[in-house]
This record gives sequence, structure tokens and C-alpha cells, in this order.
Amino acid sequence: MGKGEGSISIIGGADGPTSIFIAGKSDKVKLTTRIQNYFRKLKSNRVKKRITANPHTLEEVVELMKREYGAEEVSQHSFNYQEQRKCLKASLVMRHRPDLLGELMDLEPPERDDVEALKTFFEQIQKREKIAAEIADDILPLDFHIYEIKCPGNCIMQIGVETVWQVIEGSFSGEKKTMKEMKKLFREIYLYYGVTAEDIKNETERYKSLLAALCS
Repeated sequence: MGKGEGSISIIGGADGPTSIFIAGKSDKVKLTTRIQNYFRKLKSNRVKKRITANPHTLEEVVELMKREYGAEEVSQHSFNYQEQRKCLKASLVMRHRPDLLGELMDLEPPERDDVEALKTFFEQIQKREKIAAEIADDILPLDFHIYEIKCPGNCIMQIGVETVWQVIEGSFSGEKKTMKEMKKLFREIYLYYGVTAEDIKNETERYKSLLAALCS
């Protein structure tokens, strides 16, 4: 069986800083995209009808993961933790303090067949991430933790929890056949976090993030 990796990052409904999509020019790609968007919208509408108010705090989510799934916190000195923290901080800076990034905030992907322009584009993205990661915590504070859940079949799920900006993100690795089960587990954890009636009424970022997680 082949190994697989997957991740779901929910940061106020926004994509992460290195999420890049360079669309093709053919009509076939455009038609495929339209069809995919149509079915995503149908799924989203179905999921919306099932969301009810049943909120829990992030602290309660962590307690649930420890109690029900045997989650253990990952060392904050580990390479994995440091890399995920850096990526999360870059995402949060882009969302909440884009003024700190200057002209690097609005990068436009070049034509896909322009190799040199693509190289420059990716270098600019790396520069943007580096600048964001080095922004002091007193300017953009972070309280980030990673919890690891070991699943059957040598599979591992990691749940990142950030309490200042209210972020939950998940990543998992293991056999491809278990990916569906791990995604389901992540959705269950995120659904436990839940939303308030006010979130549903006003379609807040917390509501949009839950919807994105349930539709993933």
C-alpha cells in the first residue's frame, strides 16, 4: 500500500500563504473548474442545513482530543512545530496585518510557461514568508500548540490549535486508504468546536471556517 499525506488548514476561511493556483488557458480546464465549483456549491448548501449552534472553547477541544483520542502535545522545540508555526504566522500576518508586508502582499502569478518569471515569483513568496515569520510576537502574538493523534495502521494526525486568533488546522500521514477516515475524524473534532447561533446568523469567520472544514 502506498503512503499518502494530506492536510486541511482552516484560517478564517482563507488559504495559506503558499497556496498557489496557476490556471491553464484551455476551455477544457475552465469547463472542469465550472463543474467542480457547481458541485462544491451544492455540497456547501447541503452542509449549511446541518449546522446547528453547539459551541465549545478551544480548551474544551483540546481536552476532548486528549480524553477521547489520546492526543499528546508535540514539543515546541521540534523542527515540525517550528515550520508549522512559521507558516501559520505568515498566514495570519497576511490576513490581519498585510501592511507589514508592503508590496510583497499582492503578488500576481505570471504566465505558466514563463520559467524565469515563475522562479522569481516563488522567490518572492519565500521572501514574504521569511519577513512574516520574523515579525515580533508583541506585534502579532501567537499561542500555538500541536497535538498528535496516533491512528491504526501506522497513521498519524496532527491538530494545530492557536488560541489568540482561534485557529484549528489538521494534517495527517499514513496509508492512502485511511485518509478518508482521518478526514472524517478531523471534521468531527472541528464540529465539536462548533459555532454559536450568532455565528450562524451573521455567517462569521468561525462559521465559514466550520463550513469549509465540513466540506473538505
